[in-house]
Order: sequence, then structure tokens, then C-alpha cells
Amino acid sequence: MNDTTNQATARSGPGVEAAGETARAVIDNVQRVIVGNDEAIEHLVTALLGGGHVLLEDVPGVGKTMLARAVAESFDCSFNRVQFTPDLLPADITGANVYNRKESEFEFRAGPVFANVVLGDEINRAPPKTQAALLEAMEEEQVSVDGETHGVPDPFVVIATQNSVERERTYELPAAELDRFMLKLHLGYPDESEEATVIDRAVGGHAIEDIRPVARAEDLRAARTATADVEVSDAVGSYVTRLANYTREHAQLGASPRGSIALVRAAQGQALLDSRSYVVPDDVQASAPVVFPHRIRTDPGADDAESVVQRALEDVPVEE
Repeated sequence: MNDTTNQATARSGPGVEAAGETARAVIDNVQRVIVGNDEAIEHLVTALLGGGHVLLEDVPGVGKTMLARAVAESFDCSFNRVQFTPDLLPADITGANVYNRKESEFEFRAGPVFANVVLGDEINRAPPKTQAALLEAMEEEQVSVDGETHGVPDPFVVIATQNSVERERTYELPAAELDRFMLKLHLGYPDESEEATVIDRAVGGHAIEDIRPVARAEDLRAARTATADVEVSDAVGSYVTRLANYTREHAQLGASPRGSIALVRAAQGQALLDSRSYVVPDDVQASAPVVFPHRIRTDPGADDAESVVQRALEDVPVEE
């Protein structure tokens, strides 16, 4: 299809330009640590711009945790890592009310979820009850403990990793939790030249040890505001709706309305990376393969979720 950016002049105000500069600075910083996977890095940053959470799934040792750390440490903000294990309890994530003998009262001790960036490492190693401890924070940006509600910091983002092998030793993420992740990304193995570069960089230390923040929490908040203001025309909104409906008609479980909203927000982030203040269909098509598939369930023996999304992009027309 023709890129409509060739037919119109990009309207980019100061907010869009500044947000784009912030995003590109983070991408460049992460690329100093992560070799290859440029597309995955850009998708992850668009999720941050769109206010979404990200799930990284792949085999062990391909850099999932390193990518999450590199993005987190590119911002001068609070960062906590939670190592998910079978014996991890919900209170180990959210925190708990603890009795203070000196004051003779209970006081809330916040758990690691109270940070701007939370890395949930190997999230599928913990049972569903523990995984569910993140649901309220991811959706409503608050945590309820013993009837009291505590707001998480702003901005707030969860970057989770999970192992795609050893299924017998892990727990499948519930559909309700998967739906709260804006994107699900796969990294894959590097090619020979990329792996040689990885080895060379690892000699004498790792580049992650030298990474420094290139943006502040305030910069991310401002970038998110600018992203939310990126224009989404009725035609683009209709296109997203028709893509979602296609997945519902061709799968046992299709993309949810939350998924449609996530696709719009990811597309807004894509537009901002191009310093545009409006979304074009190309932004939607670039984001759909990482926004929709993890929300889709297909019948046994039928095409997988990725194929359903690809067919949707091929069969659903773009209406100007």
C-alpha cells in the first residue's frame, strides 16, 4: 500500500518533536547494549510511549533480561526486579501490612511493584495466584492490600520475561493477564556476525555495566502525553476495529477491545517515532503482529495466531 506520509506533510509540534527525541535517545542507548533486534527495541519503546506493558518470550540466553534492564536503566527513575519462582507469594510482589511494635499499629511496607519500571523475570515460573498479584497494578496502576489502596509511581511499566521451553516446569499465563500486556516480543538467535559482536563486547565486562540514563521519569511522562495526543482518524479507528473483528471471526478467541485500544496506542507510538502527530495505516500494520497474536486462541490443528493476524492484514482493506 502507499504510505500516506508521501501525500501529506507531517504536522509535528514541539511536544511531538521532544518526545520523538526522547524515544530515539533511549533506542540508541539500548542499542549500545543489545546487538541486533532493532525492531524489537523500537516496539518496546513504542509500548513505553503508549503506556503499555511488555512481555518478552524466547529461549534462555538470548538477551531478554538484558534488554529489559537496558531499557529500564536508560531512564533516571526507580527500577525493581522480581525473580519469579514457584515459592514466590503475592505479598512478595505487592507488599504487606506489618505490625510495628513501637507504634503499636500496622504499617504498609511496599513491595517491589512500587517502582517506575518493574522487571518480572521468568514470570511463568510462579503459580497463577502470584502472577495475578500484578493484574491490578498493570490495569489500574494501584495495589489493594487488606482493603487499602496504594497508587504505584507514575510512570509505571512492567516488562516481563518468560521461558518458551521447559513447559512442564512453568505455569501458563492466564488469558486475563496476557491481555494486559500491550506487546509480546520474541528476540530469536543472533546471526553469526551479531553473535561475534556480542562475544567481543562481553570480553572484559558487559556493556550493561556502562549504560547511563539518557532520560528522566518526567521526560517519559511528557512523551506519553504527546503520544496520547497523536491524532487517530475515524478511518484508522475503523481499520483497527475491522482487523479485530477479523480475528474474532477466524479464531476460537479473538483480539479483545482492550487489544484494539492497545493497537491504537502502539500505532500512536510508531507515529511519534517518525515525528508525526497523526497515525497512518502503516503504523497499525507495523504494530498488529506484536499486539494481537498473544490475545488470540485458535482451534487445535488450525492456523496459529500469528497466521490469523497476517491474513487479517492481507484480507482487510484499508479504506481512505
